[in-house]
Amino acid sequence: MAFSLLVPTDFLQPADSALAYADTLAGAIDAHVVLLHVRRDALLDPERLTGRADAQSSEIIALALESLASTVLAPVVTETRHGQVAPAVAAALGRHQPALAVLGHRNTEAMPDELVATVPLDLLRTASQPMLVVPADAATAVAPRRVLLAVDGEPFSLGEHTGVAHHLLVALQAQLTLLHVAPHQSAVADNKALEAVERTGLSLGLPALAFQHLTHADPAAGILQVIAEGQFELVALVARPRSFLGALFHRSVTAQVLLHCPVPILVLPAA
Repeated sequence: MAFSLLVPTDFLQPADSALAYADTLAGAIDAHVVLLHVRRDALLDPERLTGRADAQSSEIIALALESLASTVLAPVVTETRHGQVAPAVAAALGRHQPALAVLGHRNTEAMPDELVATVPLDLLRTASQPMLVVPADAATAVAPRRVLLAVDGEPFSLGEHTGVAHHLLVALQAQLTLLHVAPHQSAVADNKALEAVERTGLSLGLPALAFQHLTHADPAAGILQVIAEGQFELVALVARPRSFLGALFHRSVTAQVLLHCPVPILVLPAA
């Protein structure tokens, strides 16, 4: 099966980090890279009012894409589209059906969560394909092996995305640790969390699955606490549809971890 990684770029540093990370992963899983630039030049694009919309000519953008593509070791194709970024990326996901969308995430720690607006957050609401979010200052040169999979203990299925997620973990020969964060310690709940992952088949062909329980009233804070200990190079989260709905979206576990995680995050949408 041929895999591709879709990487949007605005030629800024967070996108450069995402591209470098995608290139590293592409080498590990034998994938090619689709490098997408979206020209925010629609007349009604609100980004024009902030001065952030593209002002470069088509020729300059083509040269910039060519230059950027030349830094990528994996096979790469480039594409330019017009409009607002999140809808254009979502449309590209439909066209290319990549294994992953790999997106850079700028540092927003100085902003209240409720005021943060980023393409990864927009896609988290709308896209139904796996997404890898790379913090701007994440290490990108070495493929991750120590992977933390955080689950809520409820049964889940990744549906058609199971094969992609499993292929990625096997190609990386990931040392997978399952994390179950709950307000109270319960052997029954921990066993259910373990069984839920084993039923997906994600751990097949990997080194022995490790398990970690953390007692914490706030699942997102608990996940971030474990990540802050520095043992893991990648965190994987199962995003359920309920995480994408409602005015309290920024308080969903997936959104909170995405906003504050110092390592790349693999978001796997539950079927």
